[in-house]
Amino acid sequence: MPGSLHYSPTMHLHNPYTDLPAANSLPALASVAPGTPAQQAFAEAVARVEGLRQRLRELKEAQAEARRRYWQQVGPAAETVVQARQALFAPLEEALLLGYFSRLEQQQITALLLGNARTLQDRFGEDAAEMLRKYAPRRSAADADEDEQQPPLEASVPPPANTTGQAPHEQAAEAARARRKTKQQRTEEAAAQAARIQEQALLANTKTLYRQLARAHHPDLSRDESTHGQRTQLMQRITEAYEANDLYTLLQLLSETAPSDQTDDTLLTRYTQALQQQQNELKQQIQALQYGENGLGATTGKKREQEIRQLKRHLKAEAEYLAQVLLLLQEPAGLRQLLRELATEGHDTV
Repeated sequence: MPGSLHYSPTMHLHNPYTDLPAANSLPALASVAPGTPAQQAFAEAVARVEGLRQRLRELKEAQAEARRRYWQQVGPAAETVVQARQALFAPLEEALLLGYFSRLEQQQITALLLGNARTLQDRFGEDAAEMLRKYAPRRSAADADEDEQQPPLEASVPPPANTTGQAPHEQAAEAARARRKTKQQRTEEAAAQAARIQEQALLANTKTLYRQLARAHHPDLSRDESTHGQRTQLMQRITEAYEANDLYTLLQLLSETAPSDQTDDTLLTRYTQALQQQQNELKQQIQALQYGENGLGATTGKKREQEIRQLKRHLKAEAEYLAQVLLLLQEPAGLRQLLRELATEGHDTV
């Protein structure tokens, strides 16, 4: 029976395939009205951000529907594996209390517990934090002191919002990955977040935009009676956008109407830089949705259905394998046999 118990699936549960159409190219930019280079760059940045925002909305809507269909097909098989793995914890913990196993075997059993917990957490999004805390190797006091000096994780990595219709398993898995980020990653993300906050503060302040536009276009501030009606209509649009907190209408109005003096060019350059930063972030979000670990697959139609069927077969085989493991765990001799076979194959978990 050696070598018969190890199961090594090649597919990950958290990579659903969808039937999205091929990625659309960004809409062609509208012709930019003559103006200074700063005005032209600003108008182009606004248009590109709007195109990316629209693309992101389309992807999220398609992904939500794809995930719903995916979990309809794969969810029951995944739940069977989750229950089978959860059933392994009790007999493994009881085995540690028997006094029947050597110290080396006890270490192997602990590794089995940890590996099973990590599999439940990483592949299926189950909350296995208690088991990991209970059996994970103890850290040194120096490491603990260093962690206390780090800012709390929640301060640098906000919890993911369920904006894409994620199943509960996937939401939990995403939160688990965030908790496992290294100190260096958390520090880098905190610095990047601070830079984003600084860049986006300008974009988030509609009041600044409103005041800028009002100073330039309020009819009461102009002595030219011939433009009074035009200014009144424009000011009405500006006020409506401000009251609705409609940032992008204000930005569009600014790009269309900004005067060409150097002071306004400086302001436009600041907005353009902030918008370019936003473009980068939107592109990253789109890429994560398309190609990330929990993102959208590139396959469609029959190939996607074939891959889902293959994944279901893997999950069924895994559940059957785990049922055999559970039978072995009922007797100390069976667990010892399992430990020997795993060690022979170079594995520390099932």
